Amino acid sequence: MQQVLKRLDKAWTDFFKVPERGFPRFKTKNRFRSFIFPQLLKNCLDQGKVKLPSIGWIKIRQSRPYPVGFTPKQFQVVRRASGYYLMIVFQSTETVPDALPGKKSLGIDAGISNFIATSNQELIKSPKFLRSKLKKLKKLQLKLKNKTKGSNNWLKLQNKIALFHEKISNARRDWLFKLAHYLCDQTDNIFVEDINYKSWSKGLFRKQSLDSGIGSFMNEILPFICWKRNKFYLKLDKDYSSQECPNCRLFTGKKLLNQRLHICPYCNIEIDRDIASSLILKQRGKTAVGQPVGYKEIACGERGAGVEQRKL
Repeated sequence: MQQVLKRLDKAWTDFFKVPERGFPRFKTKNRFRSFIFPQLLKNCLDQGKVKLPSIGWIKIRQSRPYPVGFTPKQFQVVRRASGYYLMIVFQSTETVPDALPGKKSLGIDAGISNFIATSNQELIKSPKFLRSKLKKLKKLQLKLKNKTKGSNNWLKLQNKIALFHEKISNARRDWLFKLAHYLCDQTDNIFVEDINYKSWSKGLFRKQSLDSGIGSFMNEILPFICWKRNKFYLKLDKDYSSQECPNCRLFTGKKLLNQRLHICPYCNIEIDRDIASSLILKQRGKTAVGQPVGYKEIACGERGAGVEQRKL
């Protein structure tokens, strides 16, 4: 009841703050995918079961052991296509200090043809999680169209489609978490562009952006993994990162989207455009944290086939 009143109050206040959302509308119980227990009972946790207020003890499949020295503060029950999930919020009096800059640095540039490019001369492509399964999804949607809405067969097929979407989402999220750990294994400092990825989801490449999950990776998953593994994470100004040469640091002008190779007219360097931007981000990041840029990374040969270190 408390959560329903809170949602109603939020909808009412948002009606005045954000008029585009409109007047609060009635929603059935099926529209709510989760509910929260804000106040817990004493000794509500046990191995393989929890005690919910007004319900009692229920069995759970515990995914990990309860953290020692933490106090449970809140339960949230989430309904998904594969079943019900319980999220437990713990509280601790300990303070975690922010990570300090280390020795190794890594610049990461978000791309279009590639998911990300790193200053280690690495181009990482994103698996086409949704686009590779569009044919199967289209067949399921056509079957659903021919069913009578509200019938048992319609409900079964609708749940099958929801499970299919959840499987795609889990595969994408698993790959993003593994990629974040892979990047943290290489460095102590990670520097990325400060970009509004919501505009990407509405632009020309919205389908690629939403399918890859680049926004959630840069804004949520990668910062969380960096905090968890005590890695320094910093967002930098994105302006002119693709118009600056990573070798001579001179301005080379604006490039078209189909121009994927950075060619400097001053030092004649040829390197992939996204890798050049990641090198610029690395140099800007080291300058921002007060570290000297002791050498310049120069890609030699066609499309950055090698790296030469030149001392200043």
